[in-house]
Amino acid sequence: MTDVWLIAVMVLAGLIVLTLARLFAGPTPPDRVVALDTVNTLTVASMILFGVIFRQIVFVDVAIVYALLSFVGTLYIAKYLGGEIG
Repeated sequence: MTDVWLIAVMVLAGLIVLTLARLFAGPTPPDRVVALDTVNTLTVASMILFGVIFRQIVFVDVAIVYALLSFVGTLYIAKYLGGEIG
């Protein structure tokens, strides 16, 4: 059963690599912000899957905190790009 979850984590890791390519090659800053947000979302999903694999709730707790910080960071970058900050 653990093999299924590990395969899912590997798939998510592959998607993160593909999204990182978009992050570095994105032609516009909004494209890069969306790619960064996608990487963060896939990372949170991976952390939750690791929590399932290792049966440790701490992974889910860390994933929730990471998701919250990622959301706040994305909002800040969006406001910066929109010209409301700085």
